[in-house]
Amino acid sequence: MLIPGLTATAGILIGVLFGYFVVQKKFKEELATKKAVAESLLEEAKESAERLKREKSTEAKEEAHRLRQEVEKEVKERRNELQRAERRLEQKEENLDKKLDRVSQKEEEIKQKQEDLSLRFAEAEKLKVQQIEKLESIAKMTQHEAKDLLLKKTEDEAQYVIGMRLRELEEKAKRESERKARDIIIMAIQRTAAEHASDATVSVVPLPSDEMKGRIIGREGRNIRAFETLTGVDLIVDDTPEAVTLSSFDPVRREIARLSLERLIVDGRIHPARIEELIEKATRDVEEQIIEAGESAILEAGIKNLNGELLRMLGSLKFRFSYGQNMLAHSLEVAHLSGIIAAELGIDEELARRSGLLHDIGKAVDHQVEGSHAAIGADLVRRYGEKPDVISAIASHHENIEQTSVNDVIIAAADAISASRPGARRESVDAYVKRLEKLETLAQTFPNVSKAYAIQAGREVRVVIDPINTDDGIVDKLAYDVARKVEEEMKYPGQIKINVSREVRATEYAK
Repeated sequence: MLIPGLTATAGILIGVLFGYFVVQKKFKEELATKKAVAESLLEEAKESAERLKREKSTEAKEEAHRLRQEVEKEVKERRNELQRAERRLEQKEENLDKKLDRVSQKEEEIKQKQEDLSLRFAEAEKLKVQQIEKLESIAKMTQHEAKDLLLKKTEDEAQYVIGMRLRELEEKAKRESERKARDIIIMAIQRTAAEHASDATVSVVPLPSDEMKGRIIGREGRNIRAFETLTGVDLIVDDTPEAVTLSSFDPVRREIARLSLERLIVDGRIHPARIEELIEKATRDVEEQIIEAGESAILEAGIKNLNGELLRMLGSLKFRFSYGQNMLAHSLEVAHLSGIIAAELGIDEELARRSGLLHDIGKAVDHQVEGSHAAIGADLVRRYGEKPDVISAIASHHENIEQTSVNDVIIAAADAISASRPGARRESVDAYVKRLEKLETLAQTFPNVSKAYAIQAGREVRVVIDPINTDDGIVDKLAYDVARKVEEEMKYPGQIKINVSREVRATEYAK
């Protein structure tokens, strides 16, 4: 059993060895074949590389030859260009040398001419000095004296010409301005529809019968005392039939008293308690009238943002009169006139209307505060925050202070127009004549006054002084003194111009 197994194993080993040798032989044959192929390919590659090397070497030599030729050609061209540049430089140097020679020659010529000019200038200066000395000896004055004389003569002639020209321009401007001013004022008056003065300044209350006077006075005068105490108004009961008179410096108080008395008469129950009740009611009614009048005035004048206290003062002017002219109506008229004139002149129309409406605001309290109504009004509006332009217009509308703007002049002109137009203010003929006579008399009370004339309806007084016993220095002083005396001793509407003149006249006859 052991021997057959070994035989089989030996057979397998022999078969394996035989297969290995067969495979090994075949592998060696294939390796030898591939080695031969590889050597053949390597030989071919060497031959191809050698051939490519020869080709590239030939191309490189050809390219190097071509580049060498191009470089040689470029170098030759550069060398030729340098040669041409050298020739141009040489030519320029030659030209520059020639120019330098010519410049040197001209410098020599100029130097010679300068020397000649210096000699001639010295000769000219010497001749000039000789001529000036000769002229000074002939004219018998120095050069500076002659120059000053010529300048003075030229200056005098120029001043004369300028003065004549300025005079012509001033006269022309004056003529044109006067004509334009007349046109504007006439147009403003025509566009303002104003009423005539018709209200009196004295309050007279009619009575149904004279029996009512006794009831107004009351037992032992208790009614009239209570009435006067509560109103601050004097109640005058005299022999005037069926009428009593109310007197007070305050127009608002007088209006309250008038309204209260009329209601007492209608009511018939006249006793202190009833008097007090009706006076309180009349006070409230009048206060409402004042506010309504003020609001109506600012609406009509187109004024905005007016202080409440100024509004009340403005409304109280409804009860204030000057020579029969209602002050509220006058203020509205001045506001309209000022606005029209300002619009024509192209300045602030609203400012002019505001200034015109408030220009107489001082008359609302001038019986309570000392001073002119213009100064009082300016202080009032300043206190309540009005603009400086409005303050200036109010303060200067009677020319008590200097007018500093066109608006100031407009307000003064509108105020004069409103006060002086026909029908604006009324005055009896007797009072008018007496006022003119008093104006002339006042002016003639001063020394050295020979004549005095009241003209232009009492708005101007012409005073002629003695020229022999006086000199020109007294003219201004006399005008000031006459104006102050007229202000102190007379009452008059608007303003009065005092014109003082002193002239010497000589008369001779040719025979």
